[in-house]
Amino acid sequence: MSTPASGVWFAPGRANLMGEHTDYNEGLVLPFALSQGVTATVTRRDDGLLAMRSKQMPGDEIITVGVDGLRPASVQGWAAYPAGVAWALRAADVPVAGATIEIDSDLPVGAGVSSSAALECAVALGLCEVSGIAMSRRVLAAVARQAENEFVGAPTGIIDQHASLLCQAGHAMLLDCATRDITQVPFCPSAAGVSSLVIDTCVPHSLADGAYARRRAQCEEAARQLEVPFLGQITDPADAGRLEDPKLRRRARHVVSDSARARAIATALAEEDGADVYRDIGDLLTAGHASLRDDFEVSWTQADVTVETAIDAGAYGAKMIGGGFGGSVLALVPTGAIADVRAAVTRTFTERSWTPPAFMEAVPSPAARRIA
Repeated sequence: MSTPASGVWFAPGRANLMGEHTDYNEGLVLPFALSQGVTATVTRRDDGLLAMRSKQMPGDEIITVGVDGLRPASVQGWAAYPAGVAWALRAADVPVAGATIEIDSDLPVGAGVSSSAALECAVALGLCEVSGIAMSRRVLAAVARQAENEFVGAPTGIIDQHASLLCQAGHAMLLDCATRDITQVPFCPSAAGVSSLVIDTCVPHSLADGAYARRRAQCEEAARQLEVPFLGQITDPADAGRLEDPKLRRRARHVVSDSARARAIATALAEEDGADVYRDIGDLLTAGHASLRDDFEVSWTQADVTVETAIDAGAYGAKMIGGGFGGSVLALVPTGAIADVRAAVTRTFTERSWTPPAFMEAVPSPAARRIA
């Protein structure tokens, strides 16, 4: 089979039913892929250069760098993500060719729906194919994560790239971050008259800042004091209670409880269908938000107000998604109440003189793929 000189690849963003900040603790996560994502048009070139352009950036600027000269932090801004993928592939002794990369996206940036991972995964698929490289998706997910961790400098876990590359349409993916075991769980709320609604609070976040890294360091210290490699190994909430420092105790309690909620949701989806199961899952979403707000302390005022307002307007439950300190809320809403929820949240934001929220239907969708 001949190697294509160019093509177009799409990688989806993701929403997370449960398991925030559990991935780097080697706990359980339960994401699903969105229909929205990032498109990368990749064309091989023979001069050893990466020429990168994004339709979302003003001025139509083309950023050009030499593949051989790539080093962590050598490229800044959005272009660090595709450049980091090329660097990580070459660090793995994959002979990536130079390429022209044109990016387009219908994912909001900084909204907690993994736009950066979608960018990495679309570019990774494209660079591999135009370079004549075959690589398993699990390995490619690790390469894309390395790009974000080491080249960009964002200390994220494994959930985002795995979700973008390995999720299935009509399913949520239960991922054990310790073993990398994957279970695809049927998740089709529309069949039960329910919608999963992403509500962007329009408060941007950045995972490369210090707050996310501090949470990770706190979890590592809690694990050290509990004499386990990672908090994900703890399944009994009482074990977290052995920590003397109340802050570390709260951090550990969140990791243990969020992993347990992820497993409970996956079990419920595998065993039941109909609206009743989504009511139960909604309660777990709301409990997960309370844990992120109170125990992990990564929520923000607009998210807390959105969760409360959405539930009062008819949602079964809601929670913040992503790393926190800004971004989006995921709500499970009976289809007949969608208009009421949207109107109530919009009205509340207007009354508080906040930037109006944005709404996105979250349909469980296929993983990354070549589209042209």
